[in-house]
Amino acid sequence: MPAQTQTIMAMNTNVWKKLSREEIKERVFHAIDNNVNFIESDVIGIPGSRLDPRVFYQDAPFLSDAPFLTSLIRNPNHIGCHTLGDSEPFFAGTQAIELETLRICAEDILRATPQSYDGYVASGGTEANIQAAWIYRNYFQQEKGAKPEEIAVLCSADNHYSAAKAANLLNLRFIRVNVDEDTRKIDKTHLDQTLIRLKKEGIKHLIVVANMMTTMFGSVDDTDTYVEALKAKDMDYFIHVDGAYGGFVFPFCGESHGLDFSHPEITSVTLDAHKMVQAPYGTGVFLIRKGFMKYVRNSEASYVKGLDATLIGSRSGANAIAIWMILSTYGKQGWTEKIQTLIERANRIARALDSHSIRYFQERGSNIVAIRAEDISRDIVNAFHLVPDDHDNPKWVKVVVMEHVTDEKVDRFLRAFH
Repeated sequence: MPAQTQTIMAMNTNVWKKLSREEIKERVFHAIDNNVNFIESDVIGIPGSRLDPRVFYQDAPFLSDAPFLTSLIRNPNHIGCHTLGDSEPFFAGTQAIELETLRICAEDILRATPQSYDGYVASGGTEANIQAAWIYRNYFQQEKGAKPEEIAVLCSADNHYSAAKAANLLNLRFIRVNVDEDTRKIDKTHLDQTLIRLKKEGIKHLIVVANMMTTMFGSVDDTDTYVEALKAKDMDYFIHVDGAYGGFVFPFCGESHGLDFSHPEITSVTLDAHKMVQAPYGTGVFLIRKGFMKYVRNSEASYVKGLDATLIGSRSGANAIAIWMILSTYGKQGWTEKIQTLIERANRIARALDSHSIRYFQERGSNIVAIRAEDISRDIVNAFHLVPDDHDNPKWVKVVVMEHVTDEKVDRFLRAFH
């Protein structure tokens, strides 16, 4: 591992505060007012503007009480990575909210020390996972002189397909490791065999994607399973955590884990706010330890203040505002209580399945329950819109207990088994 990955101790930074509706509204409108005003200022050099007023009504009275909608209309462009320093000054007001959002995610959720990370609000978990692989590929090429055929992306069989997409885009090998069918844990024997085979085939550098709750099963990888195997085989690697689903769930369930910046082997993490946080689609978070964004910083973006080191480039500042508003509405304690309520609903489903001798998988502390497809009727699957692992040949179907899955809906689902 590179020398940059030092142990980060968990800290209670208390960045994440619960705010009143009025405090949130005041903060967002103040930030918007500190951005450039395309109408009132003599701005003629920026290749952007507010939303088209002929299509998007901008004088509605309710907008004075709607900070997020106002931010959409004012259309701030958060191009670049603001944790690196210089950024476009036209949108400094709302960029400050993005920086605070990243502090909450990195420090209060992922246990990073202050100012030890870089990152940005991405378009979602897929982009954030690709961003990580892009950075590590470039690191291996620039620092180790690696050829693309000497680098591979490695993950479990349950991993989200974005890891395969990243490998395809970056012209890298893509390798899946088997998991136990019942426990969803990484098959250590198959992992060892895979690493031996890869070394023989000339793979020298690995980008490992570990899961903090998979999309289908809610399963969680043991980071040390990867670390022990990789060190035993003397492999060069980085470990990226895909917390696109679990990043806003698992840290609040009370289970211990090594899938954040408190673990010295974790270099980057993906979060996805348009799942459990219920932010608008197109809202994710990418975070990485300091010292790595430079490997994708684009010097050709010379017209952008601070250049650009993100995959997406131009992006809406309203997405960062949406995350900040939601998290600030709850505060850390309120969010913890919300997540634990959803987990208990999932636990209630699991207990009922036990009473009917129906086979299922549920990770401890997860709000996902994956049920063996052959143990549940097609009528129940269709009536409650359960999602299969494979639409053509389903082995599992899943229940995902989100906020809209009320106790009443759970009751109706459980009555269907009688």
